[in-house]
Amino acid sequence: MFKKVIIAEDLDAMNLGIQQVLKDLNIADFQHSKFCDDAFLKIRRAIQDNEPYDLLISDLSFKIDHREVKIVNGDELIQKVRELQPDMKIIAYSVEDKSYRIKSLFDNAEIDAFVLKGLNSIEELKKAIHLISSSDQKFISPEVASALQEKGNYEIDDVDIKILKYLAAGTSQDEIIDIFKNTDIKPNSKSAMEKRLAKLKDFFKANNTVHLVSIVKDMGII
Repeated sequence: MFKKVIIAEDLDAMNLGIQQVLKDLNIADFQHSKFCDDAFLKIRRAIQDNEPYDLLISDLSFKIDHREVKIVNGDELIQKVRELQPDMKIIAYSVEDKSYRIKSLFDNAEIDAFVLKGLNSIEELKKAIHLISSSDQKFISPEVASALQEKGNYEIDDVDIKILKYLAAGTSQDEIIDIFKNTDIKPNSKSAMEKRLAKLKDFFKANNTVHLVSIVKDMGII
């Protein structure tokens, strides 16, 4: 079982719930931060003191107040912690249910568990902590796991990323097609490009191209 835990959560009620879970599991050494910057500083200081945390439980969304922050959300915190302390176990604990965002956390930040806040979140958090403390298995809340499986038939690839980057830079669809034709990248026909953009909008639940670019920027995909 984990010996030293840090919680990154800005809502007092949620924080108290997580703390109770840790107490129920006889984990007495834990700290809490309401800001991602503070959590990261504590993690870095613990490493310097040769007393590192072995588990991070982090929300993804944090309210912005008057403070100037460098790490604005849990996604960024998790990524920075993974780079700083690769062997730390990480649980994302959030109301987020968008499959692409959760998949990004598993694929890019290699989180160990994702627990969806909801009616069963306390018991699921306990299960997640038990599972990842004693094995290399991953845990994901059932509701989210089924959503990921449903969307598994479409994966974002390098060409999608290129298209999104060009759109973010203000390049028109016709201009992207010309660029792709000149560099022999497919799809480079108008109909194929339109189909791919339609799939991207559907996958990210975007209302239009501007909304699509905004979503992927917020996600850090581009």
